[in-house]
Amino acid sequence: MTTTRQSRAERDAITVEIGYALVSACFLGAVMFGAIAGPTLVWSLPAVVEEVLRTAGAAVAGLLAVLRVIHVLWRFGHPR
Repeated sequence: MTTTRQSRAERDAITVEIGYALVSACFLGAVMFGAIAGPTLVWSLPAVVEEVLRTAGAAVAGLLAVLRVIHVLWRFGHPR
């Protein structure tokens, strides 16, 4: 296993990329949660439907946020 010292610019680039991945993942998660669970705020739906929409929204938002972080960091680690 070889280890190389990273320059300050490389460490800063990694930090910025991690920050971008997290911020874009939070934004994507919020948008998806709003798109799926948003109708519960607009219309009066049965309690079961509201619970299902909120649970589905949270699950999809969380999954897509994790996938977004993985995708951004994977592309950063493998430049073209």
